[in-house]
Amino acid sequence: MRVLLIGSGGREHAIAAALAQDVSVDTLVCAPGNPGMAELGECVPVNMNDPTAVAGLAVTSAADLVIVGPEAPLVAGVADAVRAKGIPVYGPGREAARIEGSKAFAKEIMAAAGVPTAAARSCRDQKEIEAALDEFGAPYVVKDDGLAAGKGVIVTEDRDAALAHALGCERVVIEEYLDGPEVSLFVVSDGETARPMLPAQDFKRVGDGGTGPNTGGMGAYTPLPWAPDDLVSEIMTRVAEPTLAELAGRGTPFIGTLYCGLALTSKGLKVVEFNARFGDPEIQPILALLESSLGELLYAAANGKLAGFGPLWWREGAAVCVVVANEGYPEETITGRPVYGADQEGVLHAGTALDATGQLIATGGRVLNCIGTGASVAQARQEAYMLAEGVKIEGCHFRGDIAAGL
Repeated sequence: MRVLLIGSGGREHAIAAALAQDVSVDTLVCAPGNPGMAELGECVPVNMNDPTAVAGLAVTSAADLVIVGPEAPLVAGVADAVRAKGIPVYGPGREAARIEGSKAFAKEIMAAAGVPTAAARSCRDQKEIEAALDEFGAPYVVKDDGLAAGKGVIVTEDRDAALAHALGCERVVIEEYLDGPEVSLFVVSDGETARPMLPAQDFKRVGDGGTGPNTGGMGAYTPLPWAPDDLVSEIMTRVAEPTLAELAGRGTPFIGTLYCGLALTSKGLKVVEFNARFGDPEIQPILALLESSLGELLYAAANGKLAGFGPLWWREGAAVCVVVANEGYPEETITGRPVYGADQEGVLHAGTALDATGQLIATGGRVLNCIGTGASVAQARQEAYMLAEGVKIEGCHFRGDIAAGL
């Protein structure tokens, strides 16, 4: 099978690493890819947000399967353009991808499907914003309605900060605060049938102890030793399956990954957000434990044949991801500095490039993902931090409490 993988971040490097070891995959083409992915397959340039360009590349590369990694191409309709060429693609079309592209649309879907979530208000002006802030009270939860690379949400006790964030958004959704631990579950769907992956937990804020601003994610681990045994089945029954059925009933079946971000609140399970693709940094440790063929799984989903795939198989043990970020991240990030230690086994590239001399440099906010595995979360955590300590980038930083105490 010839696979074309669209994307260039840590999520795509993790997918590429799994596909490179998959006997069902003969050829892997990454577009545009990154230096780490270039060691696993051919990297070719493409404007990944241009549906026509990606569809053309899918044809010229004779792809048997196209996997669209990031959210922006999905919301732009890249999957639709590839499907129009008759090529199987793993990733929802533009309309279904609105589940991530618009917080207001996601709320509409959840209301129609009876999915438990936070009460929310979509606001159009300052008067409505202030009324919603007063209605829900602190902690204030303010979300940019559109795509914001995981950084469009502010949770704060400071009403002035919440108001300022809201006024800076073109469209904004204000929600009630959900207490309790958060859980991530990726659900692979072919539009009718769905298969859950392992649940994971990520760490969104930049600093230890959950301090500082939100990021795209500073680390994650799986499985969750503290989670109820029936957690995944409850999420599938109460959240994923009704949501997918609602989308299918509207004539926009969801083919791809439905990311369910949830809070286990004092009042029960509630949805924090949906995404339309595998998420950083949870998918990295999850794929480190996947024993089933990722290529065959995604091919079956892209072709509407997931019902015949069966349950997923997982390796024993645990996996932990620690993100090494650039100086200044998630605010104004300093880029272009040399990167050392990225050649360690278990290190994935998220924001790197080669300069004119061939030196690996840091180009993004999150630069590397360090993945450790072990018999327990504690052992996997130790391995991940050994890798992170081996990375050298001037001014870089990482959280020290990913999966601590487990």
